[in-house]
Parts: sequence; C-alpha cells; structure tokens
Amino acid sequence: MNRLTGLRYYHFIAGVLANQQHDPLCSICKAFTNSVQQARHEVEAYMMTYEAELTSLPAHDSIMLADIKKMLANLHPIPDSVGQKKAGNCLLPQGVCFVKSSKSLIDRISS
Repeated sequence: MNRLTGLRYYHFIAGVLANQQHDPLCSICKAFTNSVQQARHEVEAYMMTYEAELTSLPAHDSIMLADIKKMLANLHPIPDSVGQKKAGNCLLPQGVCFVKSSKSLIDRISS
C-alpha cells in the first residue's frame, strides 16, 4: 500500500470507528475493541514507514493525518468487551459486522 492509499484508508477506518463508538452495540463489542487496537497499531506502523514523507505533506493530507490521530485518540473501547453477536444482542446477519466489514477493505486494497 502506498502512502496516499494508506492515508485515505486510515482516515476512513478511523471515521468508521469514531462513528460506531456511539452505536449502542458496536461500542461495547469485542470486534470494536479489537479493531480500535489494531487500527492504532497499524497507524503507528504506517507513520514509522512513511515518517520522512509525512513531515512534508500537502495541506489537505496533513489535515487528514491530524484527523486520524484525533479520531483514534478519542476512541474509548471497553477492555473486557464481549462479542455482541455471540451474546445474542446483535441481530445483523451471520458474517455481517459494520466494524469488521469496514476493516476488511484493507485486504482488498493490499492484494
């Protein structure tokens, strides 16, 4: 994944997670907690990989990077969360998850 694609993807996934933090089920789900932790880890790795390039971004890319950092920093997943589908609370069809489906985009981008 190149720098720009990564920046756009991480901006997207941070936005999804920021939005789902206010969902009554997603916000207390293990999938949300795991996705937040994974996104934070991946963004750190992305920033290390492109460290030199990220210091001289065009203004619109700098804004996206600042948004990513802010959104991820403002997420507060529950450490001992429970999978809401397994608990019988999430009524989305089997194999459908707002958070996991959004996260799976990176697999299609990277392949």
